[in-house]
Amino acid sequence: MNTELLEALNILEKEKNISKDTLLEAIEQSLLQACKNHFGKADNIIVNINPETCDFKVLSQREVVDTVEDPATQISLADAKMLDGKFDLGDIVNVEVKSKEFGRIAAGNAKNVILQKIREEERKVLYNEYFGKEREVVTGIVQRYLGRNISINLGKVDGILNENEQVKGEVFRPTERVKVYVLEVKDTPKGPKVLVSRTHPELVKRLFESEVTEVKDGIVEIKSIAREAGSRTKIAVWSNDPDVDPVGACVGMNGARVNTIVNELRGEKIDIINWDENPALLIENALSPAKVISVMADPDEKTARVIVPDYQLSLAIGKEGQNARLAARLTGFKIDIKSETQAREEGDFDYYDEEEEEGYTQGEVDEETDVYAEPEEE
Repeated sequence: MNTELLEALNILEKEKNISKDTLLEAIEQSLLQACKNHFGKADNIIVNINPETCDFKVLSQREVVDTVEDPATQISLADAKMLDGKFDLGDIVNVEVKSKEFGRIAAGNAKNVILQKIREEERKVLYNEYFGKEREVVTGIVQRYLGRNISINLGKVDGILNENEQVKGEVFRPTERVKVYVLEVKDTPKGPKVLVSRTHPELVKRLFESEVTEVKDGIVEIKSIAREAGSRTKIAVWSNDPDVDPVGACVGMNGARVNTIVNELRGEKIDIINWDENPALLIENALSPAKVISVMADPDEKTARVIVPDYQLSLAIGKEGQNARLAARLTGFKIDIKSETQAREEGDFDYYDEEEEEGYTQGEVDEETDVYAEPEEE
């Protein structure tokens, strides 16, 4: 039994998470390379390795001939009969090659083959490990600023938080722990390159999944999410169990659950609303905390007109149109918001009274009394 080699492979398998079979394959390839460097060719070389004991033999297949012209592939009849008297001309003889016979250069090249294989497998293992974490939230430790980008240690590799994936105003200190969303994992010659984000809407969704048991178990679903990172997020939730209040489950007792997420997002406001299949009701909920008088939605055109009380207009629009804008992204409707007074002046109020369908719209602020909010294109 080759005890030293067996122990070395076991240690590598444990520390590098590289399978023993892969390492044995690397040793086989290195021996073949050494033979090629030593003899000039390796087409007739067979390497036998016992995976249990790590004992190995290198055999050279040689043809029995009268006159040897190529010692690497041929053997004289006399030499063959010394190995076994039954051999005759034309037979193939397996001659054991001692690895100690390899020259220094051949041995060095064999060593490089093994090391290269180990590095390749280590990169592959790391890539597979972090590729499995793609589109998930992981906790990292801030390392340093790389220009305007930030290097974050994720355990075995460093992730890159690019400037455009950073929340405006967030400042990190080295050694600070932070949760990030894994955007993409790229396989490169230097190892996996992991790109992470603090602005992606899915970051909020994954945080709710980790904090709210009902969301993790699928009892409560997050149907839609709209986010302006660092400022405000709206999420629409739905319960598959009539006995479970989806909004209450996400908020938690005394706001404990949602406050944990708000703290992780450094004070970003989160509005949690009930999802509804009726687009009018959904739009009304999405414009929360503003009160709505009426909504008329056109599901085909994905447009909606909303009338709100005069004193609620600024609340429905939000600061710089944010509330209406997020509601539009959340629902996918283009929303037109008007005050009660303006609707009466333009004759829209009678139209709303006559219609049975309800609707919802969002838009950007054109004037103080006209708001048009459009859902963000994917």
